[in-house]
Amino acid sequence: MLISVPATSANLGPGFDTLGLAVNLRNEIIIKPSKFLSISTHGEGAENSKIKKNSLFLSIFNENYRRLQGRNDNFRFEFHNSIPISRGLGSSSAVIVAALAAAYTAADRKYNKREILNRALAYEHHPDNITPAVMGGFNVACVEGDRVYSKKRRMPEYLKAVVVVPNRTISTVKSRNILPKVYKKEETVYSLSRAAYMTGLFMSESWDLLRIASKDKLHQSRRMKMMPELFDVQKLALKHGALMSTLSGSGSTFFNLVYDKDAEIMAKALQLRFPQFRVFTLALDNNGVMTKK
Repeated sequence: MLISVPATSANLGPGFDTLGLAVNLRNEIIIKPSKFLSISTHGEGAENSKIKKNSLFLSIFNENYRRLQGRNDNFRFEFHNSIPISRGLGSSSAVIVAALAAAYTAADRKYNKREILNRALAYEHHPDNITPAVMGGFNVACVEGDRVYSKKRRMPEYLKAVVVVPNRTISTVKSRNILPKVYKKEETVYSLSRAAYMTGLFMSESWDLLRIASKDKLHQSRRMKMMPELFDVQKLALKHGALMSTLSGSGSTFFNLVYDKDAEIMAKALQLRFPQFRVFTLALDNNGVMTKK
């Protein structure tokens, strides 16, 4: 069986822990019955001994396979990773979602994506990455009790993502710790109003107003100060036609939404200016997690 999960970009500026979308950069896991546990890892993280063990995936897979099937079985897992690790593109959420989808598929159980999403919440308590990883497209999500409530909008083919992946990480834990415990009312209203406005713009496909909606005063600038080059990335992207340019998750990747006709010029400009970083031009993903048996 084949499990495939897309990368995601969360927050999108003001939508802290709430907004996210999927991009067509996928991790794939091939799973085969086996007499003993076997793991091979290719691509991103293949040289990292901790990543090669895939302990998070195996823990979630085994827990849920045992719950569904009532026993433990051995499998061969082949991981083909394309999502950069610890760069703000939802690599951890992709692992969680893939493990859940794999457990259901291996146990020969049909799954509802909403069920996968709600179960993923037990392992990742913020819905901004796991929701687009499951559903695909642009998503606005909130949590009530142990459930995720979300609304999806499919993304058009004439938009592309140009993502800039720095050569070093920003720790999610550290980037949360630098945020203030208390915000000014004006800061909160500023970002709330733009998150609400951005949601409306995505739902109505009013792309040319996203520059206004994607501004934020809660987290983005504070986190970018940990890697000051990101201010130059944002400035250059906006200069070359980005509809919006935002820190992806907690970083260090920067996400740029652009019309297809502007994507190549922007990507070349960013790569020329930041040769030490990786620049990807990606289609937006509307499918989310997919399985093939």
